[in-house]
Amino acid sequence: PAMNMNYGSMGPGAMVRCRQCSSSITAMPGARAVQCMQCSCVTRVSGRGRQQHGYGQGYGNGGGMLMPPMRPTPAFGGGRGKKRAVLIGIKYTNRRSCELRGPINDVKCMRYLLTERFGFPNDCVLILTDEERNPCRQPTKDNIRMAMHWLVQGCSYGDSLVFQFSGLGAQVPDDDGDELDGMDEALCPVDSFQQGPILDDEINEAIVRPLVHGVKLHAIVDACHSATVLDLPYQCTVSKTGRWRWRDERPMTGACKGTTGGQAVLISGSSNGKSNMSVLPEPYATIGAMTHSFIRAVECEPRTTYGRLLTSMRAIMRDSSGNCNLQGPIGGSIRKVANFSGVEEPQLSSAYKFDVEREPFCM
Repeated sequence: PAMNMNYGSMGPGAMVRCRQCSSSITAMPGARAVQCMQCSCVTRVSGRGRQQHGYGQGYGNGGGMLMPPMRPTPAFGGGRGKKRAVLIGIKYTNRRSCELRGPINDVKCMRYLLTERFGFPNDCVLILTDEERNPCRQPTKDNIRMAMHWLVQGCSYGDSLVFQFSGLGAQVPDDDGDELDGMDEALCPVDSFQQGPILDDEINEAIVRPLVHGVKLHAIVDACHSATVLDLPYQCTVSKTGRWRWRDERPMTGACKGTTGGQAVLISGSSNGKSNMSVLPEPYATIGAMTHSFIRAVECEPRTTYGRLLTSMRAIMRDSSGNCNLQGPIGGSIRKVANFSGVEEPQLSSAYKFDVEREPFCM
């Protein structure tokens, strides 16, 4: 049977048909969507039961029923410097249909870049991977929610925040009219078949809306269906002439998807919608294509602009050699690049439009 994204409601379950393979799925009252264990497809749950058992208006862009923010427990740890980061890498070990190569090295290389190049304190870089033995550092849905809350809690002018996710993404049909393409995007925690993925409107509410004036968030996401996973209002993509141009993604419903005065930037990629899950031979240490292109572009030109960063990432992605040539003790041991998310082009989303060719890139 498929498992549901249950948000705490009790009562008789409802039967839902998977929108892809038509398997019968039991959805508990209050669930916004279910994920099929047969085909991994995510299906919306409709009907009055979901509305009656939700958490009510006021939390979520469309008045949806999202879980209240999960506050970190004392055992969660983490420093409170002006530069903080949450880095999440998930291999989905023992899932034969979708075990990935690359996400763990993505996180290791990003941590090295942040601490060595951008001055992030080690105790202010929170890492969640499915190789961690500490239960508080496992990338479960609850732990990711707590990590997002830790990242933005008490943010103030001058804070530089980073959110990285390397793993699987998913799509589900939009049910409140706030997506121009009719689809919500989601990130899959390690327990997504039991707890369901984290939808983009919850991610927006957790780490975008709390950003106050003078706070800047950079999110780097390597996952299929991740192009707009922070639900930001403006998207920057490359034109046929090679220039970067903005596109307005604000919904016709008028739903607010921005910050509370701060800036949020998502660096992700457009993809063919299919993740490359081919298993590489064990001797090859691998890194994800999206993360590799980002770190390599920063290494090649430390004082770059957003426009030149994206252009450099695009050129690196188009290099079909598949070889890794990162610097440092960690990057130097990685030999291969794995495009597990199917990323074809880098792109940028933002809470505000700005001149990408002039704005300096800095974290």
